[in-house]
Formats: sequence, C-alpha cells, structure tokens
Amino acid sequence: MQWIGKSWKGRWLCMVLVLLLCPFIIAQKIGDPYKILGIHRRATFSEIRKAYRQLAKEWHPDKNEDPNAESRFVEIKQAYELLSDTERRQAYDLYGITNEDDHMYKQRHDYSQYARFSNDPFDFFSAHFRTQDQDITLFHKLSVTTRHFENNILEKSIHTPALVLFYTDWCFDCVRSASSWRKLVEALQPLGITLATVHAGHEASLARRIGVHGVPCLTFVLDKQIYIYKESLASLPKVLEYIRWKFPYKMIQNLDDSNANAFLNDFEDNKVKALIFEERQVIRLRYLITAFHYRDWVSFAFVDISSRDTQNLTARYKVQRSMDTMVLLKEDSPEPVATVSTTEIPTQTLTQLIEANQMLTLPRLSSQSMLDAVCPVEWRASRRRLCCVLVARDARALPALRPLARRAPDRTRYAYLYAHRQPHFLTALANGSGIDISSLEHRIVVIWRREASRVQFEWLNETWPTCQHCSDDVEETLEYHERLNETKRALEQLVKRLLKPNEVVAYEAHVQELLDEAAKSAIWRAFLKVGEWSERAILALRTQHAISLISVLATVALVLAVGYLMAYLIRVEEESIQRQKQERRQQNGNKPSEQPEMRLHELRAEKYNGLVRLQKPGCRTIVLLVDMQSRVQLLSKFHKIVWPYRKNKTLVFAYLCVERGVEWFRRVLELSLGGAALRVNGRNCVGTVLALNPHRKYFCIYHAKHPECAKPHKRMSRMTRSLGGGALDPEAGAFIGFTTEPDSDEEPYEPPVLLQENLLDGLENWLDRLFEGSTHRYYVNYWPDMTTK
Repeated sequence: MQWIGKSWKGRWLCMVLVLLLCPFIIAQKIGDPYKILGIHRRATFSEIRKAYRQLAKEWHPDKNEDPNAESRFVEIKQAYELLSDTERRQAYDLYGITNEDDHMYKQRHDYSQYARFSNDPFDFFSAHFRTQDQDITLFHKLSVTTRHFENNILEKSIHTPALVLFYTDWCFDCVRSASSWRKLVEALQPLGITLATVHAGHEASLARRIGVHGVPCLTFVLDKQIYIYKESLASLPKVLEYIRWKFPYKMIQNLDDSNANAFLNDFEDNKVKALIFEERQVIRLRYLITAFHYRDWVSFAFVDISSRDTQNLTARYKVQRSMDTMVLLKEDSPEPVATVSTTEIPTQTLTQLIEANQMLTLPRLSSQSMLDAVCPVEWRASRRRLCCVLVARDARALPALRPLARRAPDRTRYAYLYAHRQPHFLTALANGSGIDISSLEHRIVVIWRREASRVQFEWLNETWPTCQHCSDDVEETLEYHERLNETKRALEQLVKRLLKPNEVVAYEAHVQELLDEAAKSAIWRAFLKVGEWSERAILALRTQHAISLISVLATVALVLAVGYLMAYLIRVEEESIQRQKQERRQQNGNKPSEQPEMRLHELRAEKYNGLVRLQKPGCRTIVLLVDMQSRVQLLSKFHKIVWPYRKNKTLVFAYLCVERGVEWFRRVLELSLGGAALRVNGRNCVGTVLALNPHRKYFCIYHAKHPECAKPHKRMSRMTRSLGGGALDPEAGAFIGFTTEPDSDEEPYEPPVLLQENLLDGLENWLDRLFEGSTHRYYVNYWPDMTTK
C-alpha cells in the first residue's frame, strides 16, 4: 500500500475514500434518548417537552461553563427531535433506529405541489367537470401531517379549538363537501378556530387511531379530546350548534340584576371579570371561543340586554342596546379598566384587549402557570425579573399592597399567596433561608427565578402591618399608617437594590411546582359531570324536539306498563288455579304426592371426580355412550328404560359424548385387558352402557353386539377367548369380544344388522342381570384421567 500513498493516483483514492466515509461518521447514532432526557418510555409529549426545556436551560453553552456543555446540549436536542417525532420514536422503540436514513424511512407525501395553479392541474377536466365550489384544492392547501396534528393541533387544543376534516383524492363525497368546507373555513377561521385537513390515505395510522371509518369525516378537537361529527357537512347551522354543544358547560355565566353583585365582587377565583353585553338570548360563538381561550385567566359572564331583568346592570355600565359591548373589571376599582363597543366585536380586538388586562392588579400564586406568568424565568443578571410575594392568611393585608403593585417599576411584579394552600413552596423557602416556617406569615419575599425549579430570594425584614381596630382607635390608625409607610420604603429600597446586576441575592432554594388550587378531585368531577348532563337534558326538553322525544318516551312507557299489567294478570290467574287445586285436594283428603326427579349428568372432565372417582362405596354410575347424531333418540329411550330405578339412591345415571370422551373409553378398555393397545371407532361405541363401580374398580358393559348380550349360550367361553386373542386385529377386539372367532364344532354366528333405534332393545334384561350379579365384571387398576378436547 506504500506505492498508492506516494503516487498522485493513491492520494486521489484516499481522498475519495475519506469522502465516502464522511456520511457514515457524521450520521452516528446517539445514545438512549429516554436516558438523555431522564424520562420513562411511556412519557407523553408534554412530559418530553417539559424535560427538554429544563435540560436545555441547564446545559445551554451560554449559561453553563462546563467544557462538555455544547456536546451535551446537542445530544439533548437530538434526543428531543427523535422523541417528538411519532414515527421516529416508534422506529426507535421497535428497532432501536436513531438516525433518519432514506432506506429506513418511507418518503412522506409532498404537499408542496398542491394548489400550485389557480385551478386543478388537469385544466380540461376542471373546466368541464368541476366548478369552483367542488374543487378540493382547498383540502390540499390546509392538509397537515400526523406529526403536525399531534404536536400542534392536539397540544394547542387546550386553548384553541380545531376542526379537522379527513379526505382522500378520489372521493366523490369529498368533492361534494368542498363547498361546505369552504363556508366553514370562511365562517370559523376569523373566530379563532384552527381549520385543517388530513389526507386519510397518506396518514392512515392517524385515521385508524382516531376512528375514522369513512371520508369525508369531520372531527372537532377540544381540550385534547377528539369528537367525530357524524352528520352531513351540508348544514352549516348544525355544525355550529355541534361545536357550541362541545364547549364546557356553564363556562360563561348568565348575569342579571339579582346575581350581578355576587359575581362582580368575588375575586377569590383569581381571575379578571369580563362582561359581554348583547341584545340576544344566546352568546355569539366568537365570544364563546374567546372565553374558552382565556378561561384560566378571565371569568366571563353574559348579559342579555333585551331582558327586563338586566336593565339596572345595563344602565350601570352605560351600554347601548344596538351594539355589542365587552367590559373588563379588576379587583381594585369598581370602574372598568377597559371597554369596547361595536356592532360585532372582532376577535383580534377581543384578544388585544384581554392580553393587556388578563391578570389582576395583585394576583395570587394559585398554580404553576400563574407563577410562570407573574414571575417568568430569567437567567441573565442584567435583566433579572423580581417578584414580590406577600405570604398572607386572608385578604385583609391586600388593599395596602395594591397601590405598590399598580405603580411597580419595570421588571418587578407584586403577588401574594396563602400559606395554608402552598405549604411545599414555603417550606423550601424556609429551609433555604433557615427561618422558622411559623414566622413567615405577613412576610414579603423577593424572588428571582433563574431556572424553573431554582430560585434566589431575600426576605423583607419588616413584617407587613395589619390593623384590626383602625376604624375605632385613632392612635392605632396613625401608628398603623406610620408602620405601613416605613415598610413600603424598606420594600422599595430592597427591590431597587436587587435590580442592580452586580447585586448578590442572599438565599437560594430548589422549589417544586405550585399546587393547582382550582383542581378538583375525581369524585367531585364525576358529580359535576352528572349534574351537567342532568341540566343539559332538562334544557333539551325545552327545545323544539321535546315533543317528539316525550311522545317516544311515553309510547315506550305505555308498552312497558301494558306488558307488566298482562304479566301480573296471568300470574294472578295461575295462583288462583293452583289455590283451587290445593283446596280440592284438601277436601278429598288426598295429600299432594311429590314426583321424584331423575337427572342425567353429562360425564365431562369437570364432573369426572364427582361421578366416578369420589363415589361412595356401594354406589354405581350407569353411563350411556352417545354421539351428537344419536343423542336425542338414545337419551330419551335410555331415560324411559332406567326410569323405574330413579328411587335407588345408590345409582347415578349419566351419558358420555364419544366425540369428547372416546379416548377415556379406549383407555378404560385397555386397562381391563392388561394394557394391550386398541383402536376404537367412536361410531361403533354408540349405544354402549357402562355400569361403573368406582370403589371396587370394575365395570360391566352392555352392547347390542356384545357376546353377553347377543348370544347367551357359551358367552363366557367366547368372551374369554376373544379377550385373550392377541393375534387378532386390534380393531376387531376393540369392544371386548364384540366379534367372535368361529368354532369348529358349530356354525359361525353372524349377528344381525342393527339400526340406531334398536341399540338399547336388550338393556332392560341386561339391567336385571346386573342387579342379580350375573354379568361379567372387568377390573381395572385405576380410573384413568379424562381430558376435554
């Protein structure tokens, strides 16, 4: 190989080899993505995204000075990209594939070529066979993949509802629904609903998982729940009514003069109040969608201007009857903080107005999402954001803190929390600063969140003052105001000092996520669900379909009542007849005789021990062998023959289906012959009767062709000879001497041809000999096991 490296041809060959090996070196596999992100294999997409965000903030090269931070950050990003893609994650879980090569993954369908021209690419067919309303180009424009559906539409549906239509290319119903879909897009897209389409042929796995059985299929995605619309798309009002029905029940409260004060003065839910005034009985869908989007931050209420019960409320906020009005209220002022009035308020205007006033002046840290909004994470010291939190027991100390919150400087927010509702958060702060948790009440802590789970903080030395008897005692009131001013000045100085980039914060602690104070238990949610459906059912009875529904229910109730009445009359009549018979018997002096029953048990593996192995001494089991073809005929005749013996408590009567138990019967015969192999034909066994004595381990056998039954004279000698003849064919000796060897002294005996109905003709005589003890006994060493096929 030395001459290759020295010549110019060798150097070119080495360069080609290096270029060929580069892709394999670059496309190396990463490690286990689950271990890299620190999650389990069944983690949801939200858990994966949360773990990625935390690790990315921790290992970002600009924040972490570790020399391996850059490689670690790239590894975390690659692991997140793999697990966030459904197909790549499935490929890794099944085959361990981590790199996305062309030969490992099928080509995705290219949606970029759709709607490339104004009309269909087949211009001739578009002009002659399609109209603009029946062009499915709009389907292709809005088409999304499975990954986009799961990572965007489904995840964002907790705030933004979505309509998703499943379609295929060569679907005539889809073509007919194109105009209806276009109307839906034009009507709902400006209202804030996401509209998308999915090609059911290209995304077949998603269609199967959702339960799409045919196209076109309209689905409504709301709060990570997927609902399938099962009616036609032609009626736009029905689709809108279906969407309205799926929103949370009583998400918007109906207000009038009687309940307005209770709603407007209750800010314990930690939400801004929004009033929607309309001159109609039902709120518009655009306001309903906006209320769903901001339901975690704003509490909405609807006021019908046309109602007489809302005149005082309408006059209070000077609402014009011909316009829609939205009023936003906060806790620190009875006057609205924002008001907008127009004929139909655009969704963009609603969004801008709520975004600017979506939190109270002094919000409560009641959940982790509220903490993230009030105290966002900021790792840079030069742009640190401070959050001044008052630890309170009740709302008495809040009014004095609201003026500070209203004029708070940039990068500073004020909030409060209840000590009894967030004990874990306060315990972490108390342990981090070495302060007794019992002394934290009415204390203010200034927090800087450098990371999601790590905070730096300092406590204000002064306790926030409260006054219980300020209205009665003047001196106490003056003292309270003096202490309040001193505490405010100390707090402002502390905030001003901590905003400096070079200032060091005293304490640091790792905190858990805040408890969601608005979360309800599973039992309470189930109770609310039952109440919701009950109220919805009552409201549905007031609609136009109530008469038809009531008529159907009344018809069903009438049919059930008539049926119950007829059954009751028949039962009364039968009881009357039985009573009359009983009275006649008593008058005649005859006591009613009880007829004993006789049961025929089926000998199966489940009942084998009770019928055979565990029988008491002196008891016998009489078993008839039948098949499915002869079962009815032979069992009826067998029942008639053994009926006189029904009172004998030492006898048990049963039957055995040869299709299931022929192997057991063959094994019993082999044991009686000393273990010689036999071939038993199940059809020839039909009509055989076995009298088993389980305790003494012997049995007696009846069959129409058995020597003991067919030819009485010399039966014992012939039987002994047939049993001992080992040279005969095994099939011939399968029935213990059913066939006999011809004697040289006399003519051979040829049994007559038997029909199925004649198989049990000699059973009565054989039973008499059985109870006399004159039948031959065949002994076995043990009763073999019975298995079910």
